Amino acid sequence: QQQQQQQRQDRPKAAVPVRDLLLEAGIHLGHYGPGTQRTSCPKCLGGTDKEKSLSVTIKEDGEFVYHCFRGSCGFRGGSGAPAGSSSSPSPSSSSAQGAGQGLVPLRQGKEGSYSKPRPKFLPALPPQVLQFFAKRGITRETLDGGQVQAEWTHCPQKGHNALAVAFPYYENGELVNIKYRLADEKVFWQVKGCKKVLYGLDDIANESTIVIVEGECDKLALAQAGFKNCVSVPDGAPSKVAEQGPPSPEEDKKFSYVWNCRAQLDHATRILIGTDSDEPGQALGEELARRLGKERCWSLRWPEGCKDANDTLRLHGEEGVRRVLEQPEAFPIRGLFDFRSFQDDILSYYGLKDADERRGVSTGWSTVDEYYRVVPGELTIVTGVPNSGKSEWIDALLYNISASSGWCFALCSMEKKAREHGRQLLEKHVGKPFFDAPYARGEKRMSQEEVEQGLEWLGERFFLIRHEDEMLPNIDWILDIGRAAVMRYGIRGLVIDPYNELDHQRPDSRSETEYVSQMLTKIKRFAQHYDCHVWFVAHPKQLQNWRGEAPDLYDISGSAHFINKADNGLVIHRSRDTSDPATMRQAQIYVRKVRNKAAGHIGDCVLYYDRRSGRYLTEDPGDAD
Repeated sequence: QQQQQQQRQDRPKAAVPVRDLLLEAGIHLGHYGPGTQRTSCPKCLGGTDKEKSLSVTIKEDGEFVYHCFRGSCGFRGGSGAPAGSSSSPSPSSSSAQGAGQGLVPLRQGKEGSYSKPRPKFLPALPPQVLQFFAKRGITRETLDGGQVQAEWTHCPQKGHNALAVAFPYYENGELVNIKYRLADEKVFWQVKGCKKVLYGLDDIANESTIVIVEGECDKLALAQAGFKNCVSVPDGAPSKVAEQGPPSPEEDKKFSYVWNCRAQLDHATRILIGTDSDEPGQALGEELARRLGKERCWSLRWPEGCKDANDTLRLHGEEGVRRVLEQPEAFPIRGLFDFRSFQDDILSYYGLKDADERRGVSTGWSTVDEYYRVVPGELTIVTGVPNSGKSEWIDALLYNISASSGWCFALCSMEKKAREHGRQLLEKHVGKPFFDAPYARGEKRMSQEEVEQGLEWLGERFFLIRHEDEMLPNIDWILDIGRAAVMRYGIRGLVIDPYNELDHQRPDSRSETEYVSQMLTKIKRFAQHYDCHVWFVAHPKQLQNWRGEAPDLYDISGSAHFINKADNGLVIHRSRDTSDPATMRQAQIYVRKVRNKAAGHIGDCVLYYDRRSGRYLTEDPGDAD
């Protein structure tokens, strides 16, 4: 021992500071002294929530470990020895070794630090022990296979010697621990100071599929049913799942047996977790899956009335145990689903009537409904050359939907003054001109009472998103206000008009195409999450040698992602031929993309604009210029 201490004292000091090693792995900390810190993971960047998912622990002697607790990441590693020593693997090599395996490659504990059990097993299992297992459906042959023993030994809880069942824990054929249970009472204890490993550890050596259960009798029950590739945890289950993610492996004392057995566990690609069905058992299963990697974990569900594998063996026999193992359920991974999770929703969708809004609400125009209906949770891109009536048509569409379906909307229309926008919506609602002006063509303007009644209606159905200072709003700000409008007013639709009026500041390293793609992704997530339809108006780029024809969605300035990511794409266009008043009244609606074929298809239709009321009609009003 003195020689070992002298060797440690003579060992050269760290040549490479901890800070440099961590920075090499892309890990930035507030300080590089001893302790545990949480920071951003350089691999996954904390996911979409940008959470500080990387735990880094630095010890007094300069050793360190790091571990990202996001299940889809797996970035982990450590020094493996005092930083800078010749035996120390670099952080990058450590994380590479652990990638995809679910466990962190860490330094082995010194074998001399563990006690060695020295049992005095009885030469044969006493009758009362055999009877104890017989009642549980476990035969003498299975007990021999599990190397179950019996011993007269001191029971710490009772304070005297007693007959106990002994469950020997072996690692590579060496006895490393023993767990005892009184033959006539549910009292357990282990040899103090021994290494914590899984019971039956040697049975899963080189196995690609393994089973983990909560108790030794459950391990024996599976062996009785023919499943030897099973292990049991040595300790009891936690009362509940920890609110925080698992601590660093070297601090994870409660689950030290997981890290001690990582070599055997790393070999498994499919892990069936069959912990008890009570709340602590389910918490244990969750904690195990967190450490092993949920992507390779499946959960076992014991039959009703059965708490564990041994109950299932007693009540349903070996065949009942086999049925459970043949039907494991994939362990839930946040963000990953199969279609069975949505079965009720899909069946409900199948039974929808034509009028159900999930198949799209009417636009208010039968000619448009043939090609385009408004589905909650979708994104519609609207384009058209300047003065083609894009914004006016969207207002008319929203008025129709509000009148027929009761929807309310948030409007971020940055090119319109609030009073002018109010006038346009009031004209559509009342059906009369707001002013005695040439566009009224002699029709009487709406009355003061009609204006006041209309304003009350507007106040219940339309809400304005307006930036109150000189700065242009960015998409994040608009979506934040949109969320508030959903929560406060229950809006079902959001209008962002137009794209070029937003603040588009972006890093020099990010192209406009990348920026547009990320922006549209944010909008689509908002729409889907809040079941809210979003209309996004985007102007086309300056057209060369333009002769009055309608633009295409690919003409939108900025990126082809406007059409690629949209659920629907519309072009609003009107003729510039002043010699033909009838043509001037036409609004051509080109439906150029419909992702959801249940809600429409590509096609063209014509509406007629009534300048007096600002409404769009399916029949030509005839006398408006």
